[in-house]
Amino acid sequence: MKYSIDLKVDSSQSWLAAVMADFDAFLQDHADCERKASAMATSLIAKYPDREKIIPDMIETAIEELEHFQQVFELMQRRGVPLNADMKEDPYIKQLMPLTHGGTPESRFLSRLLLGSIVECRGCERFKLVSEAQADEELKRFYKMLWTSEAKHGNIFVELALGYFDEKTVYGRLHEMMEFEGEVIKNLPIRAALH
Repeated sequence: MKYSIDLKVDSSQSWLAAVMADFDAFLQDHADCERKASAMATSLIAKYPDREKIIPDMIETAIEELEHFQQVFELMQRRGVPLNADMKEDPYIKQLMPLTHGGTPESRFLSRLLLGSIVECRGCERFKLVSEAQADEELKRFYKMLWTSEAKHGNIFVELALGYFDEKTVYGRLHEMMEFEGEVIKNLPIRAALH
């Protein structure tokens, strides 16, 4: 069953063109994003050890994201692309983080889960675009595998939220956050990066 909702704003062809024009830079950023995604899932467990329903899924998500990092790293090694010396700040995530601040501890917990879904849904959409634009069959298959995995993760976070909050609360907040995310995407600088 699909729990996540559709993005409000599609990624631009200008973004895809920038990625395809400097795919090595995209791979470096992608590797950083997978490491951060694994850490984010682990941080939810650290922050909410009493929310036992989320723990098995967050462990599985953290492991899968780390496996994706391993796969991207192996791909980079074959292409002679080094990891970034320093993980750069992600302007997309930086602009979305205030959505998880303020309000009650309950509302912050809900917003953190829903932010996880939003980021995974954007990753799914962008990996699908990258897969479809690839002439290289290995890269086409790899990014197809990734976008199907991200779609699953997008659902998991919403399903977990529904285990703690009623449907109206979850989807009301998710729609608000998705509207905000759409504005962020429209105004992000175009670069060869996942976000």
